[in-house]
Amino acid sequence: MFKNLVHLFNHPMSPASLAHLASPVRRAGGAARKTTSSERRDRRADILLAAEKLFAQHGYHAVPLRKIASEAGVPLALVGYYFGAKHELFHAIFERWQPTIEARLALLRAVMPEITAQPSALQPIVSAFVEPVLQMRTSPEGEFYALLVSRELSYAREETDRVLRDFFDPLAHAFIDALHAARPQATRAQAAWGYQFALGALLHHISDQRVERLSHGINPPNDTAAEPLLISFIAAGMDAVLQTNQRRP
Repeated sequence: MFKNLVHLFNHPMSPASLAHLASPVRRAGGAARKTTSSERRDRRADILLAAEKLFAQHGYHAVPLRKIASEAGVPLALVGYYFGAKHELFHAIFERWQPTIEARLALLRAVMPEITAQPSALQPIVSAFVEPVLQMRTSPEGEFYALLVSRELSYAREETDRVLRDFFDPLAHAFIDALHAARPQATRAQAAWGYQFALGALLHHISDQRVERLSHGINPPNDTAAEPLLISFIAAGMDAVLQTNQRRP
């Protein structure tokens, strides 16, 4: 077995050879059968989940692909076969969570016809921004994703900038436009600041564990009861930012 692994790492395999590696599954008696599409999806999902967990726990640069393969229970060659280089695997994690972004945009589109310059106009915008994220956070997979977003996307690196540009910048522009529509007397620059401050509050909330200690055990982390409080807090902060006269030196 060890000699086979040494041969594998010293002699790069062609895509055709990797495809062959991905396809057979051995029966107990040693006969091979083709891997079903469901099993291929499971292996691919296992790799994504392992990468998401390890990147969240240890950081992108601290986790080699070999460790991800071990966590997923697959040969190392399959990681490259399904995803390519490490930065492409990182990008694929966020692609997998694209439905959460789409849910936020769908909620925003649903409330936009009602957006006017009324005092209460910010509340539905903030709800669309917050609610799908908090729903995602309640799942075990969502816990690792939340930690990954709050931990890794704050670092200025080529792979994180690509993720931000591909997945999160379009979301940000849509919400900034909505905030500006709700407070047309403010500048778009103010709306952008408001979005950034709101993002900071949301990211801290979904990744924080300290609130339980600070509340003497009363507030569990990510308590669903905190959702209306968070929405009210962000909406009030947005309102204050968008009503402040912005002065330039």
